[in-house]
This record gives sequence, structure tokens and C-alpha cells, in this order.
Amino acid sequence: MKSIRELYKIGKGPSSSHTMGPERAAKLFLAENPQADAFRIVLYGSLSKTGVGHGTDRVLRQVFAPRQTQIEFAGEASEGSHPNTMDFFAYFEGRELAQLRVESVGGGDIRIPGRPEVQGPEVYPENSFAEIADFCKWRYIGTLSEYVEINEGPEIWDFLMEVWQAMKASIDQGLRATGTLPGGLGVQRKARYLYEQELSTEVPQVRECRIICAYAYAVSEQNADNGTIVTAPTCGASGVLPAVLKYFQDTQNASDEQILRGLATAGIIGSLTKRNASISGAECGCQAEIGTACSMAAAALAELYGLNLDQVEYAAEMAMEHHLGLTCDPISGLVQIPCIERNAVAAMRAMNACNLSYFLCGTRNISYDMVCKAMYETGLNLAKQYKETSEGGLARFLGRRRGGGERSL
Repeated sequence: MKSIRELYKIGKGPSSSHTMGPERAAKLFLAENPQADAFRIVLYGSLSKTGVGHGTDRVLRQVFAPRQTQIEFAGEASEGSHPNTMDFFAYFEGRELAQLRVESVGGGDIRIPGRPEVQGPEVYPENSFAEIADFCKWRYIGTLSEYVEINEGPEIWDFLMEVWQAMKASIDQGLRATGTLPGGLGVQRKARYLYEQELSTEVPQVRECRIICAYAYAVSEQNADNGTIVTAPTCGASGVLPAVLKYFQDTQNASDEQILRGLATAGIIGSLTKRNASISGAECGCQAEIGTACSMAAAALAELYGLNLDQVEYAAEMAMEHHLGLTCDPISGLVQIPCIERNAVAAMRAMNACNLSYFLCGTRNISYDMVCKAMYETGLNLAKQYKETSEGGLARFLGRRRGGGERSL
């Protein structure tokens, strides 16, 4: 399994698969063809259908500027290829120099057939939760965060501190911002409003919900406004994990160093899902993004509350189980409706999954490995219009609005 460094990426929104992945691919192709004076990029599948709303064309033009850049939206991906597939062509004085097919597989990662070096090296020998649990049991390792340090080395904490500082900054910036998000849907920022609406009669449970949701909205709105966030595991689901970790820190007086333990545990859950299933909404629907984020957050909370490894697994499993079948239907291809609200709902669900795992762990029948496989199978069997195409569900019924529905060159 890959390092959790491959999961957490600090970058600009709004989409890890539609902007961060294509940007990475474009920079690679440009570096390999510096003499080219023109480029052509053909986008397929979800990249073709929601690329404008997600900013794919914008980021590609930025990378290749000032060279002539032609972008084509080609519709469906070919059979057997990832739904986020791109073909790059480089030219010099009208003559083709090179071409490259790249798949944007989610979380800002890219895959190039025949070139495994593009993806990071294997760091963890174990590739399932069952294998990790066995390793920890026989070596008397009590937590996933300890397991992370054994495999990644103590320097992983410096990396995770950078990640955590970026997460907190996205919350702070999102709570201060007001106004309307770009894209044409007229979505108003709500994080600051939620955070400031404390009522004199507010009960603790309501306050908890309001604050956690305000944090999730803050990050998600920053993402939708092309702000800096951390993929956890993706841009579209980036608000879930920071929200619950920040609330835990607020209420438990936890140090930043303690929070890093939760980030490490969450990283293992996200990396397992990424390896054994998918974190791509275009491939498996929003269950792959929000479902994974909820599992990561639930597991992180369980670790921070001192629950044992079985309870951590149960929290993660429960969080994913109740997102199975969740579709990805962004209106106008924008990461706004229903994406922002989903981050808040998933953050609260992570809290509930953690709480239930404490009481009911001994009664569970489903492992995290099992629910991960179920999510992947469910995702592959979802109809294409429910996998980040803006052709089904809420996107179809609310109708396409300006900002993401058109094709342009």
C-alpha cells in the first residue's frame, strides 16, 4: 500500500480529479515536450461532461500558456478505460511530436498505462485491514497511528503537521468569508452564518451540530471558491475530516500533536479504500468520496477517544456502510450542490459512527474490507449518469445553469 503522503495533498480546489490530476498530467507532459509550440488535449467521460464546471479547461490552459492550446470534449470514455481519461498531443510547427494517455484516478493522482513510476512506491506491506490488524496484534501495537510511524518513519509527523495546519487555515479562512460562490448557481456562503448563530436557548447537542457543520461548510466553500484545501481523500470531500478533528480539539483541549494521531489513522483508512476500491466520484459515485471521508473521520475520532483497534474498524465500516449507493450528481458540474452540504452531513455521521462503535463493537458482522469491496462493486454497477456527469439525479431535475453546462474550446 502507498504512503499516506499520497493521500493528503495540499492544493487548490475545486476538484482533485478534474483540476489537480489534469494539472499534474499537463505539467508532466509539458516537461517531457518543452520544445512544443502547441498542445491538444482530448477529455473523455466525466472530464468531458463536467470539466467546464470543475475548471479542467481553465487549469490546462494555465499550465500550457502562452502556447496555443486546443481542448476537445469527446464524450464517453472508451470501454475498459477510467472515466476520467485524457489524451495529450504535442506539436511543433504543425507536426505531432508526442502523445500520451493519462487517467485521473481520484485524489489528484494520475495513472499512465505502462509507467508505474508515476505513482509512488509501496510503503506498507499490508494491503487490507485484516492484514494490518493481524500485524498489530502479534506485535502488540495498539493503534493505527503507531503502525503508521513504524512504516513511514518519525518524519511522517512533520508532514502531518503541515497537513493539519493547512486544514485549520482552510477552516479559519472559510469562517471569515462571505458572499456568493462563483459559477452561476448563486450559492451563498453559509459557514460564517452557521458559526455565529448561537442562541440563548441552544442545547449542547444543537451547538455541536452547528459548529461541526460550520467547520465542514467553511472548508467546502473554500474548495468551491478555488481556495487552498487538503484532499481528504478528495477536494469534494475535503471538509469532513477537518471539521470533526477541529471540533475534537476545541472540546477536548487536544494538542496539535494529538490530532496528528487521528490524521495518521484516517490516512490508513483512506489509503486502504484507494487501493482496494476507489476514491473517484467519476468511477464509483459520491460514496467513494464522501463515504471514504466519513470513514476516515470516524476512525480518526475513535483513535483520539482511545478506542481499541476493533472499535476503530467498526467506526470506519459503519460510516462507509451507510453511504453505499450515494450518487455523484453535481449541479452544472460545480462542486457546490449537493457537495457542500454533504460534507456537513457526513461529518455528523462520522461522530455518530464513532459513538455507536463504542457501544456495539462486539455485535458487528461486517468488516471494513467487506464494506470496501461492496462499495467498489456498487460503484461499478451504478448507472453512468450518476457518476459525476451531471446527467442524472439532482443535476437533471434542477436543470443545467450557466457555469458548467456548456462545452467550449
